[in-house]
Amino acid sequence: MHAWLCENPVGVDALTWKEMPTPAPQAGQVLIRIEAASLNFPDLLIVQNKYQMKPDLPFVPGSEYAGVIEAVGEGVTHLQVGQSVACLSGTGGFGTHTLAPAKLCMPLPPGFPAVDAAAFIMIYATSHHALIDRAALKAGETVLVLGAAGGVGTAAIQIAKAAGARVIAAASTDEKCALCKSLGADETINYTTQNMREALKAMTEGKGPDVIYDPVGGDFAEPAFRSIAWRGRYLVVGFAAGPIPALPFNLALLKGASIVGVFWGDFSRREPKANAAMMAELASWYAQGKVKPVIDRTMPMSELKAAYAHMGSRGVMGKLVMVN
Repeated sequence: MHAWLCENPVGVDALTWKEMPTPAPQAGQVLIRIEAASLNFPDLLIVQNKYQMKPDLPFVPGSEYAGVIEAVGEGVTHLQVGQSVACLSGTGGFGTHTLAPAKLCMPLPPGFPAVDAAAFIMIYATSHHALIDRAALKAGETVLVLGAAGGVGTAAIQIAKAAGARVIAAASTDEKCALCKSLGADETINYTTQNMREALKAMTEGKGPDVIYDPVGGDFAEPAFRSIAWRGRYLVVGFAAGPIPALPFNLALLKGASIVGVFWGDFSRREPKANAAMMAELASWYAQGKVKPVIDRTMPMSELKAAYAHMGSRGVMGKLVMVN
């Protein structure tokens, strides 16, 4: 097998494409021949030693992938050789093969292609957990999605619309706003050229959004929170902009609003039954055409460094997927 190896987590340039022995699965594991692996923001942080999970060195980055099972370890009875699966294990995806915990593998129904599957779990699980579980989103409420043209943002638009909400999508270019409209967003805000607070006031008749989905952080967090509706829920999803914002607590008091943390990874670990039910619902939504990953482009696995550079340029709309 071959894989991109991180022996020194000082950045993307230190990754090397290496040949290594194809491993045999141990108890509870499966060996997957990887067909596709998506690039997520944590995949950049982890090779820079900036992510909360710090794997033992050396490791193969690539948190999310899909492929075909080539071997199963002792005790694995619910998966078989030749079965197509998707997996989000945190590492291992940027190669030709990987070992994965069988319990983390999502069996793929017929008609679920590997490229879509590799771009599915993280963004849809995060967005469903955020909007449906943590925010208790109701039909008829208004959701503001920041960073709406990115991976989790595009998933959030689709899930909010599936729940019957009105969606205002905020993004940095007219092209990204057009993408959001094509996914079902009712209104868009280009926060490069528009004043977000004024636009939100006009679009909500002064009420403000009931739910704010924020995977970006940075400079837009406070103006967005100042616009939130009474009893609004501000979802802290991530900090793609870099800086972690500091929100004045008096704003939460004045609006009767909640600041709600979203950590799907720990939810899946602490509440596995609830997570499994959520994933089953999402798989059925995919089959019904309610949700479908937006694929910015596919690139050969050998071009991983170029894919990282493209992601860093902030030009990605949806998900980048590496293919073997």
